[in-house]
Amino acid sequence: MPALQFVHQLVFYTRRLTRVALTRGHSPLWLSPVVGWPLIQRAGKKYRIDLPVLHENDLEEQFVRGFGPGGQATNKTSNCVVLKHIPTGVVVKCHQTRSVELNRKRAREIMREKLDVIYKGEDSELLKIKEESRIRKQEKRRKVNENLQKKRLFKETLSASKQGEDNR
Repeated sequence: MPALQFVHQLVFYTRRLTRVALTRGHSPLWLSPVVGWPLIQRAGKKYRIDLPVLHENDLEEQFVRGFGPGGQATNKTSNCVVLKHIPTGVVVKCHQTRSVELNRKRAREIMREKLDVIYKGEDSELLKIKEESRIRKQEKRRKVNENLQKKRLFKETLSASKQGEDNR
């Protein structure tokens, strides 16, 4: 009976994942031609980066009261996670959600990213990705400004030609 229950849960979970993927505009999960079971694709970030491993005994964790908008839901609950990496002294605060578990998970992700930047310095893949993103944004902004300048010149020449016709 537990195996049958597991199969039902697996089918329900994959249907839910497919429905979520379709509502978000993603392609549905792939079906395996051999078995007919859905192969769940790896969810997560776009880039696969080798981040340093966190050891729980190197971390000091505190839960403090939340801050910001949300009223009683955030101001009276201790769901803000403060994580300190003892060997380096790096401190991370995370209060992105009302859930302590999600905040703990996200704080550890942020800590791994910060430690990667500290350990690798300029060779960090995160810094390279952020720099590429910054350059793409600058290029896009430059193109937008060029197009606006072209439109302004076109309007000026159009208004100048209309004024020339009115003077005749």
